[in-house]
Amino acid sequence: QVRLVESGGGSVQPGGSLRLSCEASEYDVSSNCMAWFRRAPGKEREAVLAINEKNYGTFHAAFVQDRFSISRNNTKNIVYLQMNNLKPEDTAVYYCAARTGWCLNWDTPSRYNYWGQGTQVTVSS
Repeated sequence: QVRLVESGGGSVQPGGSLRLSCEASEYDVSSNCMAWFRRAPGKEREAVLAINEKNYGTFHAAFVQDRFSISRNNTKNIVYLQMNNLKPEDTAVYYCAARTGWCLNWDTPSRYNYWGQGTQVTVSS
C-alpha cells in the first residue's frame, strides 16, 4: 500500500527556514513525479513545486521565486521541500503528492494518485 508521510512542519518567524520531508512507502520517488501542494486557511489547494522522474527537471509556482526548492534522496526514498525566507502568507498545510510518469499539468491536483496527510507550517512573528 502506497503511503506518503510528511514531516518537518512547525512555527517559524518571518524570514526563517524550514525543510519538509515526504517519506514514501511502497513507491519509488525517483521514477515518478513528486510534488508539494499547500492549502492556506480559506483558500484552494495550490501547487508549490514538483520534480520529474529521474533528473528531468523541476517545476515551481510563481510565488516560489528563489525561496523554495525541491529535492529527493533516492536511497532513502524521501522528497524534500526546502523553504527559505518564509513569509506570513506561506502559512498553510503542506501536502506531498505523487503520480506515475511525467509531471504533465504538474499544478493540477486531480492529476495525482497519492497524497500525504499534510503538515502545518505557520509563519508568524
